[in-house]
Amino acid sequence: MAANNRRMSGKKGAQVGSGGKRRRGLEGKGPTPPAEMRKGHAKQRAAQAKARRAQGRGPRRGAGKSASELVVGRNPVVEALREGVPASTLYVQQFIDNDERVREALQLAAERGGINLMEAPRPELDRMTNGLNHQGLVLQVPPYEYAHPEDLVDAAADAGEDPLIVALDGVTDPRNLGAVVRSVSAFGGHGVVVPERRAAGMTAGAWKTSAGTAARTPVARATNLTRALEAYKKAGIMVVGLAADGEAELGELDALDGPVAIVVGSEGKGLSRLVGETCDVRVRIPMPGGAESLNAGVAAGIVLYEAARRRR
Repeated sequence: MAANNRRMSGKKGAQVGSGGKRRRGLEGKGPTPPAEMRKGHAKQRAAQAKARRAQGRGPRRGAGKSASELVVGRNPVVEALREGVPASTLYVQQFIDNDERVREALQLAAERGGINLMEAPRPELDRMTNGLNHQGLVLQVPPYEYAHPEDLVDAAADAGEDPLIVALDGVTDPRNLGAVVRSVSAFGGHGVVVPERRAAGMTAGAWKTSAGTAARTPVARATNLTRALEAYKKAGIMVVGLAADGEAELGELDALDGPVAIVVGSEGKGLSRLVGETCDVRVRIPMPGGAESLNAGVAAGIVLYEAARRRR
C-alpha cells in the first residue's frame, strides 16, 4: 500500500484540490465600470482633457512657438500690414524718403495699434536683415504660438461636434499652408496639424494667404506626425489620406460625416510611406480633366467642402 502511495505521489498536477482557485475563477469581476473610468477609452481621454483644461494647465508637450520673423522691403511691409499679419515692431530708417508706401505703412501701423514704431539708422537695419534690400522698412512678426494636436480634438468636443482636422505631410510652401487654413475656417474645421520638421510653418506668407483666418483657426505642430495620427485613431477619429492611387473614391467615402482627420501630402511626392501606412483608408479625388495632381490647398478645399456638405 505504501508503495502504491509513492507511485501516486509522483504524478504531476494538483493532488487534493485547487485551493479554491477554480472557485474564484468562476466568480465575476463585478459590474463593468463606466466608460470614463476605463483605461484607454475615448470618453476617459475626453474626461482627462476636460480636467486638464479645468486646472488651467499650459500647453502640452509638443506645442511651442516659432522664431520671430522679419518682413523686409516697402511693398512686402505694406502688404503684410494690409492683410493683418501680426506685428510687434515697425522699424523705419532715419532720414528715409517719405514716399506713398512709407506713409501708408506708418498709417496702417498706427491704426492697428499695439505696433511699436522704431527709428533706426541704416547700418542697424542692414545688420538686422543680413544686408537685404530693406528700402528703409522692416516689420517684425512675433513668434507664432502653435497648438498641440490634441487641442484640436478638445476644441471639437467643447463645441459638441465631430472633429474635422487637416494634417499636412511634406507640404513646405507657406502659401499652401495659409490656403489650407483658410479652407478649414471656411468649412467649419477645427484646425490644421503640421510636422515640426521639414514642413511649412506659420510665417508671414502663410498669414497673408490665410486672409486673416489664421487668427481664429489653430495650427498645431506635431513632433512626429505618424504618432499624432495614431493618437487620433485611438481617439476614434478616422484618418483619411489623399492619394492619386487611393483605393476609394471621394464620393464613396462615408466617413466624412463623422470624426475624421484628412491627410494631404505634397504635390510632387504625395504621402510619405509611413504616413500612408498609418491612414485607415486612402482616397482619390476624381479628375476627369486628367490632371496628375492638385496642390495641397485645392485638394484640402475639395474634401472639406464634401465633408461640410454631408454634415449639414
